[in-house]
Amino acid sequence: MTEMLRGVRVVELASWTYVPAAGAALSDWGADVIKVEDVRGGDPGRALVIGPFTKEAARAHVDFVLEIGNRGKRSIALDVKSDTGREYFGRLLASADVFLTNWLPAPLERARLTVEDIRAFNPNIIIARGTGVGVRGPDRNKGGFDAATYLSRGGVSYTLTPFGTENPAVQGPAFGDLQGGITLAGGLCAALFHRERTGEPSIVDSSLLAQAMWSIAPSISVADLFDLDGIPGAPPGLAMNPLVNRYKTRDGRFIQLVFLQPDRFWSGFCQRIGLPELASDERFVPSSNLIANAAEASALVGEAIASQDLEHWRKVLEDEPGVWAALATPKETLNDPQVEPNGYVVPNRDAEGNVYQIVAAPVQFDETPPAPARAPEYGEHTEEILLELDLDWDDISAAKDSGAIL
Repeated sequence: MTEMLRGVRVVELASWTYVPAAGAALSDWGADVIKVEDVRGGDPGRALVIGPFTKEAARAHVDFVLEIGNRGKRSIALDVKSDTGREYFGRLLASADVFLTNWLPAPLERARLTVEDIRAFNPNIIIARGTGVGVRGPDRNKGGFDAATYLSRGGVSYTLTPFGTENPAVQGPAFGDLQGGITLAGGLCAALFHRERTGEPSIVDSSLLAQAMWSIAPSISVADLFDLDGIPGAPPGLAMNPLVNRYKTRDGRFIQLVFLQPDRFWSGFCQRIGLPELASDERFVPSSNLIANAAEASALVGEAIASQDLEHWRKVLEDEPGVWAALATPKETLNDPQVEPNGYVVPNRDAEGNVYQIVAAPVQFDETPPAPARAPEYGEHTEEILLELDLDWDDISAAKDSGAIL
């Protein structure tokens, strides 16, 4: 059985990418995830345009950010603040195992969707909340997006910016959102396990700020223990250990070495890169000398690496026992020879039959990737879901007439 969450129903009241990404992972793992969207246009992420990257301009007719965070779900368009909409939403919650939301505490209170309200519909439901900075504290009702909350407020950009670099590190779309989403999905699975064992439903909380702090936890520990602003980064081309360093090739690419045991790897590496004389050079052997003369060693290795293109070093270092990699572009990562056999991307088709690939949730079960699944159209499954709740067509028609559903 590869759909580990088959039979689990998740009701998602969330928008944009962070918390919906948790729902997408749960869907990949077999859960029935019902995305509740309002009747005034649905998830605002549907209207998000990232520069020229529209679905009309894409090779396949697909909104890629929406797909990443919403594949495999069903969508119902429902006004949860209307009397009829609230009644139907309550029925939906009563049928569910999990309520997943990114609404902040104050909006949940105004909508009468506090923990107590939700548990009145279903006393056994697990409640999962993903927020910007947490559900307690002075900023509990401030929103968050990954670039501002994860990357900036969470210290990630500062930590990733090389020493002496004027411009801070930036991110691609949804970078922190997706890390936070998979964490929240994992927390939900723990809560489902706990309920299965004890019968007790839990409240699961995570935030972009918490995710950021986890991402840079060593730097935060250094700030606390040594009163420093994180771990100072070395200038480009230098490092405490020359074998844990990044070097530029002749064609402007970079190679990252991570040889954590210098005495084990130094000699063979020097032989491979054409510097055999350094293998026994007393300046660099044993590793204590290599660390003491790191700047000199890094310069010599850097000169050697800079003398040839990346493709040369791929061949030379093919059998290198130490761990290393070239800094890959997204296109190179997509075509990495490990991606297809491991099912790290899922092939989907658009309405015209064009194949496109979407990244799967980064956990598999029984060595089986998730099945292809697309994001739902806005309100695509409204009638289907309401019929499952034992409403009849007269109820549905009346709800449409009143504006409670779309």
